[in-house]
Amino acid sequence: MKIAVGADHAGFQYKDRIAQLLRDEGHTILDYGTHDETPVDYPQYGYAVGEAVASGLAERGVVVCGSSLGIAMAANKVPGIRCAPVDEPYSAELARRHNDANVLALSERLSGWEMIERCLRVFFEAPFDGGRHAHRIAQLFDFTDAQRERTLRAIEAGAVSDARTPKELL
Repeated sequence: MKIAVGADHAGFQYKDRIAQLLRDEGHTILDYGTHDETPVDYPQYGYAVGEAVASGLAERGVVVCGSSLGIAMAANKVPGIRCAPVDEPYSAELARRHNDANVLALSERLSGWEMIERCLRVFFEAPFDGGRHAHRIAQLFDFTDAQRERTLRAIEAGAVSDARTPKELL
């Protein structure tokens, strides 16, 4: 699999280790940096990995920063990206099986290396389950003006009342 990786200065050491681990497992790595502790802005690395995946240059991506949160937010700004910040294997598995996550965000400051390895293995081995989840994934990219109006009406009413899964998907 072709995998894009990127990190800021707070995540580059894990990014380099992740890249080597994935190479050792036979994957092709597209490394968008950064490569040292010189302070950089994490959004640029999240955008780069996100664009590589969204464009089809890479099949999946991994981003790393100090907390995993900021770089995940940046990657998720790219249309078509479903980046999941995770810190344990079960979330990594659900991100793939239920959310079809295509980018994994990890934390160098908050997660030990053994946990990172476990999250990576699960993320790259777990399939997307499809089925009722596909319908929900499509909604992530369907926030049109009509959807916004529906949401604003729900806010005014104090509750969402029309968010039902079609019976054929149950």
